[in-house]
Amino acid sequence: MKHFYWIAALVLLTFAGDRIGGVVLKKIILDSKFRYSRMYGGQASADILLVGNSRGLSFYQPYMEEMTGLSTFNISYSAMPMNLAEVLVRDYLARYEKPEYLFIDVTICDRLNPQLIAGFNCYSSFSDRLDSLIHAVAPSVNYGGKVSHLFRYNSEIFQRALYYSNKMDREISSRLKQDIGSVDSPTVELVPEMLQHLAATVKFAEEQGIKVKLVVSPYYFPFAERIKNLDAMVAQVETATGMEVHDYSRAIKEPEDFGDYQHINVRGSRTYIQLLRQDGMLP
Repeated sequence: MKHFYWIAALVLLTFAGDRIGGVVLKKIILDSKFRYSRMYGGQASADILLVGNSRGLSFYQPYMEEMTGLSTFNISYSAMPMNLAEVLVRDYLARYEKPEYLFIDVTICDRLNPQLIAGFNCYSSFSDRLDSLIHAVAPSVNYGGKVSHLFRYNSEIFQRALYYSNKMDREISSRLKQDIGSVDSPTVELVPEMLQHLAATVKFAEEQGIKVKLVVSPYYFPFAERIKNLDAMVAQVETATGMEVHDYSRAIKEPEDFGDYQHINVRGSRTYIQLLRQDGMLP
């Protein structure tokens, strides 16, 4: 009988420790300055909402705000899939006054990424939509987070919330410039399911009276010239959404404006934002 009491006490202590630890970590993540912590913590009100994968991080927000006089918030993340972005956009619009503009880099439709979605389990307690998405694509992770609250925080996303840095200000290396000749006809392949989520997000935002802008952010020009289906990809998005896609993939030609083949740096982002303003995409 004594063994039973010891086991019961151990189970209760483990359960209590898990729940207490979960409360502490939830408080830590909510106090973080990481963008999703700010969003779910009520500190992300903006006039311009920016959405994308790592290429969506190319919008240099301080310069965009300086040029337009409008505030910005960016929910982009490296390798983010569009189904996750849709949930984040809907959560954002449920919590804040609607932004005037919504910019989406359409290359966000290029992949499924259940692993990244599972990593957002640390924010699932703030959002029923996010919790449902995680359950749909990674049920074992979702169940694990319900059994153990500490388990929710076992992810890269939580680590980023503890310490986040965005190394955008770099210049493309000489090695990458030299190797461009060996790059063999890349393509940008979009996932039909992700296009459906993009179309649903566009429709939902437009119904809110938000000005939606679909873009393809710049690629390193010699690399963009080798992508054999860029125009077809743009047409594919326009068919799926019924909206014009503003293609800036080949708009910047200076190597100094890039960090690598697929990402502009701070200097390139300034050039890009100037182009957006010149074309009437920004006020």
